[in-house]
Amino acid sequence: MNAHAPVRAQVAFLPGGRLHLNDGPIDLVIGAFGAESAVRAGYKAATQRFSTILDELCEELLLLRSEMQPDNPLPQCATARRMDMAVRAYAGECFITRMAAVAGAVADEILAAMLNAADLQRAYVNNGGDIALHLAAGQLFAIGMVDRPDAPNLFGQAGISGGDGIGGIATSGWRGRSFSLGIADAVTILAANAAAADVAATIVANAVDLPDHPGITRVPANELDPQSDLGPRLVTRAVGALSAEEIACALSCGEAEAQRLLQAQRIVAAALHLRSETRVVGAYRA
Repeated sequence: MNAHAPVRAQVAFLPGGRLHLNDGPIDLVIGAFGAESAVRAGYKAATQRFSTILDELCEELLLLRSEMQPDNPLPQCATARRMDMAVRAYAGECFITRMAAVAGAVADEILAAMLNAADLQRAYVNNGGDIALHLAAGQLFAIGMVDRPDAPNLFGQAGISGGDGIGGIATSGWRGRSFSLGIADAVTILAANAAAADVAATIVANAVDLPDHPGITRVPANELDPQSDLGPRLVTRAVGALSAEEIACALSCGEAEAQRLLQAQRIVAAALHLRSETRVVGAYRA
């Protein structure tokens, strides 16, 4: 490595003592709580682990963007393996790539580095709305549920406590930063870790849909982004007027998928939002 190469990753502190790490498409906001020395150690570990994570993923990008199959080989780097673990359960059920879990897996990997280095009472790693979460016994964390990822407006709140078995939160929808096959304004998932929540949010958001509806505009993903792992699959770009019955139908499709994932113990809870209507699956605690 060239000793004079510029440092690409950016490190800064935000109000409230939060740590901000940025490297290209990865933008993390991290909070840690505990003894001052533990917080310092946790932030140091996060910064060190973050320095190489994007390069590691780029080295395996071809594999990570390919369709997941049950007999696919395992990736090499730790973050990619987290992606693989989260997505492999869906292989053969639908088209999915490991990229469906990338944001959550990065958050999980950084949180794991922090917890290996420090005894923290509470910590979170927020990667663009996909959150890896650690809560010791007796600790609480409140999350706000948004009606659309691109212009968040809270429509509800959920409380999480240590011992709930929730280590990840993710939100997906057609207005978000990633493409969606469905029409959900927002689907928020609680799961055991952020990678599992990330892929489940994608799956459930895709299921909130009205196939062949004339008021829904869809475009091949690779026309919008030639590098998209979705290739020529049609992604939602606009949703026109919907009747109350159509909204209910689309939400029912997503609700059925969320119930399936809940029964398979892939998620802990889900909230599905479309045009001011909300369905809740599992044990959200308001």
